[in-house]
Amino acid sequence: MKLRRIRIEQLRQFRRPLEIRDLGPGINLFIGPNESGKSTVVRAIRAAFFERHKSGTVDDLQPWGDSSAAPAIQLDFDWQGEHWALNKSFLKRKRCDLNIDGQVLSGDDAEEKLGELLGYQVPQRGASKAEHWGIPGLLWIDQGTGQDIEDPVSHAGGYLKSALGESLGEVASSAGDELIAQLVNERSALLTATGRATGDYADTQRRYIECEAQLAALDQDIALYRRQVDRLGELQQLRIADATRPWEGLYRQAKQAEERLTEVQGWEQAQQREEQERRQCADNQQLCQDQLASFTRQQDELAQRARDVQKADADLNDLQARRRPIESLLAQAQAAYQTAEQVLRLARRHEQRGTLDRELGRLDQELSEIEARLQQSQVLQAQLLEQRGQLQANRVDAASLKQLQAAGQALHKLDIAQQAVATRLQFELLPEQSILLGNDVLSGQGQRLLLEPVDLNISGIGTLRIQPGGEDIADLGRRRQAAQDRLEAMFGELQVTGLGEAEERAEQRRVLQDDIKRVEFQLESLAPKGLDELGSRQVLAAGRKDTLQAQLAELPKPDETAVDIATAESRLDAARSDLKRAEQAATALERDLGLAAQAQRSTHTEWQRLQGTVQSEDRLQQEKKLGAQLAELRAREAALQESLAGRHKQIEAANPDILRQDIQRFTRSAEALKQEAEQRTLELTGLQGRLDALGANGLEEQHAELAQEFEAIGRRRNEMQQRAAALDLLLELLNAKRRELTLRIQEPLQAHLDHYLRLLFPQARLTVDADLLPDQLVRGSNGGEAYDDFALLSYGAREQMGLISRLAYADLLKDAGRPTLIILDDALVHTDQQRLTPMKRILFDAAQRHQILLFSCHPENWKDLGVVPVEMSALAVGG
Repeated sequence: MKLRRIRIEQLRQFRRPLEIRDLGPGINLFIGPNESGKSTVVRAIRAAFFERHKSGTVDDLQPWGDSSAAPAIQLDFDWQGEHWALNKSFLKRKRCDLNIDGQVLSGDDAEEKLGELLGYQVPQRGASKAEHWGIPGLLWIDQGTGQDIEDPVSHAGGYLKSALGESLGEVASSAGDELIAQLVNERSALLTATGRATGDYADTQRRYIECEAQLAALDQDIALYRRQVDRLGELQQLRIADATRPWEGLYRQAKQAEERLTEVQGWEQAQQREEQERRQCADNQQLCQDQLASFTRQQDELAQRARDVQKADADLNDLQARRRPIESLLAQAQAAYQTAEQVLRLARRHEQRGTLDRELGRLDQELSEIEARLQQSQVLQAQLLEQRGQLQANRVDAASLKQLQAAGQALHKLDIAQQAVATRLQFELLPEQSILLGNDVLSGQGQRLLLEPVDLNISGIGTLRIQPGGEDIADLGRRRQAAQDRLEAMFGELQVTGLGEAEERAEQRRVLQDDIKRVEFQLESLAPKGLDELGSRQVLAAGRKDTLQAQLAELPKPDETAVDIATAESRLDAARSDLKRAEQAATALERDLGLAAQAQRSTHTEWQRLQGTVQSEDRLQQEKKLGAQLAELRAREAALQESLAGRHKQIEAANPDILRQDIQRFTRSAEALKQEAEQRTLELTGLQGRLDALGANGLEEQHAELAQEFEAIGRRRNEMQQRAAALDLLLELLNAKRRELTLRIQEPLQAHLDHYLRLLFPQARLTVDADLLPDQLVRGSNGGEAYDDFALLSYGAREQMGLISRLAYADLLKDAGRPTLIILDDALVHTDQQRLTPMKRILFDAAQRHQILLFSCHPENWKDLGVVPVEMSALAVGG
């Protein structure tokens, strides 16, 4: 099959007709940037073949925003020596015409004919989908779908298998297929596709399982019935023993233990009372001992107070002896400090005089500078005022000059235009001859430009009236006069007589502006804050000078014997340090004397107070009473300890904890025996009723009947199970034989795959499965072979294998005498440059047998493809 011509009209971005002629038999390369129409051409080809002309779901074919358009496509191609012409339009003009060398088909017949030729299905309703596209859906690759091959092969599988040769056709339509179909039908009556039982077989299985469960349930009921009969006998025997009421004896034992525990608890309470009394006795003994110990501490403290009184008297006498020398040193330090202060004051006054002399000299210099700057600034200020007055008088600035120049140029252009359209009168008169042109006498030779009607008077002949021609002369005259008036008005406004004077005045204004800026800069540098501020500074400086001169008059005359400030300050610091040490010594002495006197008074007071307390009569009586009370308390504590020890042995022998446990044990045992007896009575009553009910149901008879039914169902189930297994085995053998035939028939496809793959990966092969899908890529690796599943290959590798597989399918179809057309819309976009080179060899080789339409937005990738590219922007537009 060879596509010759494509014509598109009113389809997506191509509102006007787009026609592609003279398509070649091999590779036809179309290049252009994104949205240049490449994918639109591919969509048009797909719509021409796949979409029903009557479909109402192809609105995407219409140009954007034009709902009234009727997309139309024309395709011309050759097949087996016949010329086929397809005209198809959609939506507003639904029509399909197919001309096959003069044989004309229309509508559905034409679409069915195309589907039979290329191997695809025409949808009965709605838009065409991938499952309808068959062989073209496999060989035509859309953008970004090159790596997806499973679905296209699946949709084209029937057409591919029929192209594998007559042998496969026999396998597909032989009695073996009918047998397999029959076996599959019979198996489907027994098993689902996943091997689960269905139909009567499933019902039999279900009934078999139900009977088995029912038998198991009856077996459990019978076993339960027998266990309950045994339990009934046991309960009847136990009920006889319960009649003696054995729990009452346990209740009596619990009562006896409780009475004994009450007696022991009375002993424990008496023990607690005596133990509390013993602790009180011990506490009172400790109080007496503490009081006696405090009396002893007071005797020791009285002796210490006597020693403190002696020490305080000695310290006070020592401090009083040190007072006179310290007071003498303090008076000497105060006199030296006053002398140093007077020397420093005098040195500072001399230093102040030197400072004022220096400041007065600096102030004289500053005042001179201010007066000079003020004088210069006043001169510049007068000059600046004069220049600004001159600038104000000169009104010709750059903008005004530019407007004058523009008006002059406009007038000049109008003069040129008038000369171009005016009537030109050239004359050459004989000597001594003249004519009268209006009021001008013309003689000799020359020319005049006539812009308005004028009379030409020739003496002795008459008058000629010359009317200048052209429709624009009057308008040009009016426009020139208006331009002349505008220019003269501007001259008057700027007070100049012409453009030359205006240019001279503008230059004068520019020079004057520069001079003003220079003077302003000089004035700014002399008086940044203005003349008033400079004058104020002069007044302030003069006032400051008067003040300094007055201060100098009050200071003493210079004295060469006076010391400098540093020496005077050093002497004052030394005197201040000596005075401070003397003052600190005097202050410390007074503080120590005060503290010593206070300590002396305090120690005498404390000694006298403590002596009165220790030697009082009450104190002696209290010590005697505490001794007697302590002896009495010790005797009572000994008696209590003896009583507590005897009673403790008596309580331990009774063991009250065990008595409490006996009470709990006997009580709980009695209650348990009583509760068990009550529960056995209830269980006996309920068990008797259940046994009566089970005996009435005839469990043994039910079991016998159900066992007979279970045996019959088991035989039926086994028969069906054996039949299903036999069908599975038979189908497996037939399918294995068919796979063996299919593998032999796949050899042509494998040969084509190996042919292309060797150009990309030498010594590699791509296997296909029973559904003719790429299965594994086998390559050499470390002396062996590496097997990579097709689905696990990289994106780019699957894209390359997908294209190679499609080319092999195309070769297979061509060998079978079927038409092929390969369309690649931006294929191999994920292929790197290293693999792109062998892939171009593969495409060029395939182009020797097939027509290929290759669309790409990367022209640089296809420069060495061996074909001349067609730019989408350069395609001819036909009517």
